[in-house]
Amino acid sequence: MKKVIQFALAILIAQLAGVIGAFATVSAIPGWYQELAKPFFSPPNWVFGPVWFLLYTLIGVSLFLIWQEEGKEKRVAVTVFFVHLGLNALWPIIFFGLKDLSFAFFEILALFGTLLIVFWKFWFIKRLAVYLLIPYLLWVSFALLLNFAIWQLNP
Repeated sequence: MKKVIQFALAILIAQLAGVIGAFATVSAIPGWYQELAKPFFSPPNWVFGPVWFLLYTLIGVSLFLIWQEEGKEKRVAVTVFFVHLGLNALWPIIFFGLKDLSFAFFEILALFGTLLIVFWKFWFIKRLAVYLLIPYLLWVSFALLLNFAIWQLNP
């Protein structure tokens, strides 16, 4: 029963990052974001919600797997993970809430960097946790490119 609660808590924590970001995102989509010039590779708005829900679930499962492991490296890895998750929740606030495209770009660079550190730390603890984060790394890479392109198209 303890593991079931930890599993649910890990997924809830990850999904909470998405909920925090959604507060800034939802109101900006139909107005401000809709009017921005976007690159040809920008996906339709409806794609983001389902993709992020899936990614936050995978992020939560990855966290759960690390929590199940022993060792002193786990503490550092989980700390870096939570720093990264905080940056994840902060990005939509900067991009959609503050509408600051340049600051959002540099923030997502920091997010990307901390995610790479999470990969590095998790690799030595539980490789399955890293494999579950690969789709997320790909999506963050895409989001970084999209943020940069939107910033350049909307000086």
